[in-house]
Formats: sequence, structure tokens, C-alpha cells
Amino acid sequence: MNFSMSGKPKGFVLYIRLAACCAAIAFGACLASSPAYALSEIQREELPSPVTPTADDDISPPGTTIPMPDPVGTAPSTSQPAVPDAAEPDSPSDGAGNRPRIDPEAPLPEVVYDLGKLPEPVRRMHDLIIEACRGGDIEKLRPLIGKGDSMTQISLADIDGDPITFLKGLSGDPDGQEILAILEEVLSAGYVHVDAGTPQELYVWPYFFALPLDKLDARQRVELFKIVTAGDFDDMKQFGAYIFYRVGITPAGQWTFFVAGD
Repeated sequence: MNFSMSGKPKGFVLYIRLAACCAAIAFGACLASSPAYALSEIQREELPSPVTPTADDDISPPGTTIPMPDPVGTAPSTSQPAVPDAAEPDSPSDGAGNRPRIDPEAPLPEVVYDLGKLPEPVRRMHDLIIEACRGGDIEKLRPLIGKGDSMTQISLADIDGDPITFLKGLSGDPDGQEILAILEEVLSAGYVHVDAGTPQELYVWPYFFALPLDKLDARQRVELFKIVTAGDFDDMKQFGAYIFYRVGITPAGQWTFFVAGD
């Protein structure tokens, strides 16, 4: 087809209009043939997460509503407010009394060596344990450890089975004589009287239980090295407290614990 120069613009405009009309018809046909959910999918991506409607606004037929899970990282909602943790009593029976008592800001507790200052029930239990240790027969500890709720705590964790068998397992020898030697050495050190006048009152050996290790003098460090090695001492300084074996006895003479660790 040949166009004159004077007619070319007019024909070119008509050609563009015809092309645009065809494109519009084709686009409309595409929309008619597109899936019905395409627009809803786009809106879902652009809009914020839907808010769960209240009972008054819910117009869905009964039984058709699908429950939505809680957002990731959100604790499930409850109908009752959260209850704060109740404070647990700090008593020897719940294991809190056997933890090191270190308060760097508090005055240093009195270190006592005189067993004559102990209440008679405490002195008697102390002497019975010492006597059993020196006899070399770990079975002699059985009646002193007791059983049931009043049994001496011999581990920071629950134990299964016989307590004497457990103590033998802690010892480096099969008869448990090493653990007897440790127990005797611990009870031969000085002691501290903690929580006087409270239900948690205890007499605890050795006194390092309640003293900051960095405040021990030269004489006290020598006493400590009778129980632990220099390497143990360095490890304990990093921890911040004496965490080797210790013994606690109540004013009534109950042997409450013989444990190590923290």
C-alpha cells in the first residue's frame, strides 16, 4: 500500500487506534478467562493479616469457620491471667540449704572450732558420724542416714537404689573408705552457724561453705588444702564459692546433707 506524504499521518493515526482497540478487546478476553481468585490473592498479599471477627460480627454459617492458629512466637491466649511464680521456702528439706552461702557484702560469719559450743543433739550426731568414719565400715552410716522423708541428702540430684551403694560408687575404692576419709576430714574442720533463729538454721562443715574464697587467709588456705587440691581451689575461685563436700546438721541433730557440687 502506498501513501502520499500528505496522507501518511492520517493513515498512521488510524492504524494506531485500530491496534489499541484490538489490544483492549484482547485484554478484556484475558480478564474474562482469568481465575476468579486472582484479585483476592493479590489483595491478601497487600493487606495486613485479618483480624479474627468477634461473635457479633461473625456472619458465617455455623460450623464453617476455620480456627486460625496463633502467630508464630505468640503464646496461646488463655482465659485466666498468668499467675506469678510463688516464692518457695528456703529450707534444708528442699535442697536450698545445701548451696554455698556467699554474700561478699555481708560481714564474714564466725568460724568455730570448739565442738563444746554445739547443741547436744548436733554434737552427738557429729561424733557418731566421725566414729563410723574412723571404723572404716561404711555400713555404720546407714542408721545415721535414715530413710524416707528424713533421709540425709547425699546428692544434689535424686538417687535410685540404696544410699550406701550410692556412696560406695562415689568412692575411689570398692569399700567406700575414701568417701569415709573425706567425710571425716570435712567434719574435722571448723564450722559455721547459719540462719540462726529461723526454720533453716544449720550447723555446716567446713566453714568454707559460707566464706568468700578470696578472703581466706594463709592459715585458712592450708586448712582448705587438707580437703581439696590446689587445682580444685583454682576451679572454685572461678566459680566463686566452695563447692566440694559439705555436711549440714540441724539444731535437733538431724543429719540433713552430705553433698558436693552446685
